[in-house]
Amino acid sequence: MASRRRFLGVCSAVGLGQTLLPGVLFGMAAQAQSSASPGADAHELAKITPEMIDAAAVIAGISLTAEQKTMMLDGLKQQRDSVMVVRTMAIPNSVAPAFVFDPVPANMTLETERRPMRMSAAPDVTALASLEAEGLAFASVRELAELVKTRRVTSVALTKMYLGRLKKYNPRLHFVITYTEERALASADAADREIAAGRYRGPLHGIPWGAKDLLAVKGYPTTWGAGGFEAQSFDYDATVIQRLDAAGAVLVAKMSMGALASGPIWFGGMTRNPWNAKQPSGGSSAGSASAVGAGCLGFAIGTETLGSISSPSSRCGVSGLRPTFGFVPRTGAMALSWTMDKIGAIGRSVEDCALVMSVIYGPDGKDRSVQNAAFNWDAEFDWKKLRVGYLKNEFDVVPPGASATEQEKRSFARMAYDARFGTNGLESLQKMGVKLVPMTLPKGYHFGDLSRVLGAEAAAAFDELTRSGKVALLTEQGPQEWPNVFRLARFYSAVDYIQAQRGRTLAMEAIEKMFGEVDVIVTPSNGAQLSATNLTGHPAVIVPNGVRGDDAPLPDHTEDGHPENVGGPGTPVSLTFLGGLYSDARLAAFARAYQDSTGFQLLRPKLD
Repeated sequence: MASRRRFLGVCSAVGLGQTLLPGVLFGMAAQAQSSASPGADAHELAKITPEMIDAAAVIAGISLTAEQKTMMLDGLKQQRDSVMVVRTMAIPNSVAPAFVFDPVPANMTLETERRPMRMSAAPDVTALASLEAEGLAFASVRELAELVKTRRVTSVALTKMYLGRLKKYNPRLHFVITYTEERALASADAADREIAAGRYRGPLHGIPWGAKDLLAVKGYPTTWGAGGFEAQSFDYDATVIQRLDAAGAVLVAKMSMGALASGPIWFGGMTRNPWNAKQPSGGSSAGSASAVGAGCLGFAIGTETLGSISSPSSRCGVSGLRPTFGFVPRTGAMALSWTMDKIGAIGRSVEDCALVMSVIYGPDGKDRSVQNAAFNWDAEFDWKKLRVGYLKNEFDVVPPGASATEQEKRSFARMAYDARFGTNGLESLQKMGVKLVPMTLPKGYHFGDLSRVLGAEAAAAFDELTRSGKVALLTEQGPQEWPNVFRLARFYSAVDYIQAQRGRTLAMEAIEKMFGEVDVIVTPSNGAQLSATNLTGHPAVIVPNGVRGDDAPLPDHTEDGHPENVGGPGTPVSLTFLGGLYSDARLAAFARAYQDSTGFQLLRPKLD
């Protein structure tokens, strides 16, 4: 503590209390040395010199006199010594920082009373009551639940059917990391016996599902999709796993995810889009969305930090519910960003997602970010009383100028084509009787720049991986991938991280102010709103919104597996609905009404 005070005093004396310099310097001296010599202690590190400070100052964007640099040397050495001591603590990924992110404004009162769930009316499943029935694999959870509850289809039969489909299509789509077949068949058999004895647990009882492979499952690997972690396992189940087990759901597989929750590429290859297997599925909940879209699971669990439910749901033509931050406990899940990670549901319909959410939400006494708020699903909620806005600018496509390049013209043609689906979506809402209020995202909050807090937190979560050199085992090593992001984060100072979090507070207030004017906001699934609402913790429901026709412009790159081979003929588009904090249930009810009106969730890919 005394050394830290001396260092802060030195920095203050030379006017460096608010600069990037200390972090830059440690990145240059400490990280370089420890990466070259893993396990090196502070005494083995290179001596800090005025020349190092000069180089660090250039990156930090400041200038220093010779006297100031000399004054800093002892304090920098002492601070580096302290950093090296903290590194000896070997903090595992499961340990969260001593602060808790809370997106809820001080004056907001959360609904805490839990009311009985109200599902939609029992569907007519006569045509689905056979394993040979056309479309059974693509039935909604609500339909599957009715079949299992009435014992027209057994859980064991469903489980074997989905396991068979997973094994059939996995060689093409690469969406499974680990099958949990033995566990699944035992759970399915138990479900059938319980239901036969009159002990029905609810709509997920006996329904086969898949877990993104960042959720710990006792007895099976939890690989995080990353090279070097293929054999990693934990001796406990994540809270979400426990809750779905308690609801009687049947875990059949652990699904692929982009390495350490980024993109669709994992150590076994690239997860593919069931609508066009030459295309990536989107990430990082890649396998979860791909398998649901291919009719290989009843539902799946995904996670989102910055688009990881939204992106694959959009590409794979499925529904995704990204809940309010702090609604679902992340205990037993890989940590990437303690202030942005969220666990949500992926299903064929919005109600599927809501039924899953009804089981997995709420405090578990371990994840301190989780609020005691209620998710009261009511399929018959009177959505017509909701005030609905739309992000007008996000639906507009501005033509390129006369000097536009051919590539810019092609890009505009694709955006203009896709914009028709958004416009049609707005028209469908108006036909439902919705009065749409034009809105724009608040200006001046620099959501993309604030998002750098994610890289800093991710670098901390995987600090030992970087310093040990094992980060080289990750499949992707390009400039936008984790290894380089982790290195860059060493040059992002604690002061700038805190300043970004302060800016984030302003952004949260501005976004929540929008939801004082409306209850739901309609938007395309990409654009600035994705960064904005992931930073502010607001919920989103992503729904299929049609399929591109044969006249759709081709992607610039159509090569098999090319990362920019996205869109084009025969691929889905989506629409996103945003809501106020902890308004997830009514938001889902509104999105369900849209699905009932349009029917896009019933479309399915041609796999054979």
